[in-house]
Amino acid sequence: MFVIGNREWIKTEREIRIAISTNEDVCNKGAYLNLMLQLNKIARHAKGVSVNKTLPQYYNHMDLFFRFVADNYNLKTLANIQNKHLVDYVSERQSEGKSASTIKNDLAAIRYFHDQIPNPRYQLSSNQILSENYNEFHLERRRFGGVDRRPTELEYQALVTLAQQSNSSSLALIIMLCREQGLRVHEAVRLSRVDAEKALREGFLTVKGKGGLIRQIPLQTQSFSVLQDAMQQVNRGEKLFVLQDQKAHQVIQRVQDFIGNNRQKVLDPLNTRPKGVEITMHSFRHAYAKEQYELFIEKGYTEGDARLAVSKLIGHNREDVTRIYLAE
Repeated sequence: MFVIGNREWIKTEREIRIAISTNEDVCNKGAYLNLMLQLNKIARHAKGVSVNKTLPQYYNHMDLFFRFVADNYNLKTLANIQNKHLVDYVSERQSEGKSASTIKNDLAAIRYFHDQIPNPRYQLSSNQILSENYNEFHLERRRFGGVDRRPTELEYQALVTLAQQSNSSSLALIIMLCREQGLRVHEAVRLSRVDAEKALREGFLTVKGKGGLIRQIPLQTQSFSVLQDAMQQVNRGEKLFVLQDQKAHQVIQRVQDFIGNNRQKVLDPLNTRPKGVEITMHSFRHAYAKEQYELFIEKGYTEGDARLAVSKLIGHNREDVTRIYLAE
């Protein structure tokens, strides 16, 4: 019998651990687990909204948000959530083609649970204040296109050169693979030597993306040498970019930190990005999408068919999502 207010929708620690072990989308498993356990403590006593409808929905929104901030920021403490996490998460959700209403629900859930924290380290701004302070933060438009996030070729090559000169030789290879194949950073880091060998044989890189969606991406000319170089550094059966004493989220964090620390050094004054929109690892997917779209148009595809084809390459399978990447 269903009991009103029993909060059985709260996942037990065992359920969370099982989900972690079976879900490859979660790279930073430790940080994610910490956040979920902290959420559970708050959710058991949270009030002010419907316990059987709104709270479970908010809980699920937080689950998705935690996967993002765990992998992208190594965030381990709820009290440390701040505006930059919200802004970047909104950009991520928009790139997935999520509607304005869905994203507003994301933000409502984050703010609700943040308000339940006894001593938060930061205050979260309203959507209006965020839109005034962050150029990339937009919610009101149903279609989120119009923001060019692409790095120029000069910026891309300069970042690769700096990465090659760093102490970690794999940094440049990861950046190049994300740019040339349109990969998410966690998709590149997840690749094994077996995946590389298969790609070199078949001419297609098989990638397991978000939600377990598997797609095949034609191997670009430069990617052949990238994979060959990466293979030379590891043994069979090993990951291409994650050493035995490393965790995937540590490698992801290192790549993202490298981009964040060096993007101002390579800034091209002729870039077409709006003021305040900086280069991130996700920017390379935008550049790949634009490049592939133009190639499909040259082959005679209609604009709609070209957008759909690009969408499949980047792991979305929806034409309207491609518009976001093309900044239409």
